Amino acid sequence: MSDAQSAEAGRIKLRLPATSANLGSGFDAAAVALDFYLEIDAEAASEFLIAATGHDAERCGRIEDNLILEIYKGLLKQHDRPIVPLAMRMVNGIPLGMGCGSSASGRLAGIVLANHFGQLGWSSDQILEEACALEGHPDNAAACWLGGFVATASEGRKVHVARVTPPAAWRAIVVLPAEPLATSSARAMLPESYDRDDVVANLQAAALLGLAFAQSRGDLLRVAMIDRIHQPYRAAICPLLPRLLPLAGSHGILGAALSGAGPAVLVIVESEVSLGRASAAIRAAVEGMAEPELMICRLLPDGTTITQAGAHQEFMI
Repeated sequence: MSDAQSAEAGRIKLRLPATSANLGSGFDAAAVALDFYLEIDAEAASEFLIAATGHDAERCGRIEDNLILEIYKGLLKQHDRPIVPLAMRMVNGIPLGMGCGSSASGRLAGIVLANHFGQLGWSSDQILEEACALEGHPDNAAACWLGGFVATASEGRKVHVARVTPPAAWRAIVVLPAEPLATSSARAMLPESYDRDDVVANLQAAALLGLAFAQSRGDLLRVAMIDRIHQPYRAAICPLLPRLLPLAGSHGILGAALSGAGPAVLVIVESEVSLGRASAAIRAAVEGMAEPELMICRLLPDGTTITQAGAHQEFMI
């Protein structure tokens, strides 16, 4: 393929949702899409340019050490395609390093851009499989790509996904501390092995978790989101967690858990009308700490949307 042929690929717009993975017991297996987004408008250019606004705009606007561009360039080189410089306008609504799926959305963005401008011809399944391989686990990438609540499993590079639309009445509050946390630091807190009782307890809770979302069983979430595999070990570096976990089952709060690897905490609320008292309970629970930011959002049924050459796609099962 010539440079001219690659550069002929037209303008593309991406809208990739935030995600919250694990949801307590569903460690590396479950996630849900949330309605704040990474939005990118990209076209071929004579040199790489990024105009970024939103969360962490300075970091998102870098040309060097940029996750999206590293994935994009790496895939084009791997598949012997010319590296087409891009001019990108980016609006980032996903805070970096908070456990809201910023790395999954960034990796998916890089893959989609490479697929488009490198004319790789990959299917939706191939894009998702590549994203999961780069992430190292399938939960965030699947929720970002497909939307909804997902339960996932990997079999080599093959990714198996079951997806349901979250209950429309439920709301989420993402409680964001002042400082981010690298996923690698959170992973380093985990032990090499677990007691059988802890593993069985998590299996029981994770089984309830999927059915709670599928059947709109808010009454199950408090128990379904209890975790003994990762949260007890991460609490020391995610200080919001021990303050907020006891709120589950009261103040209209159905369940609470670390969002991904943290340090943010995801609180699921029974309905719109309960958001006020749930927010008040959260603020009371963290009194004496640096005041966190509360992001109120919906559990999103839709995944990544792509608009190119006048066509619009939504990738959903």
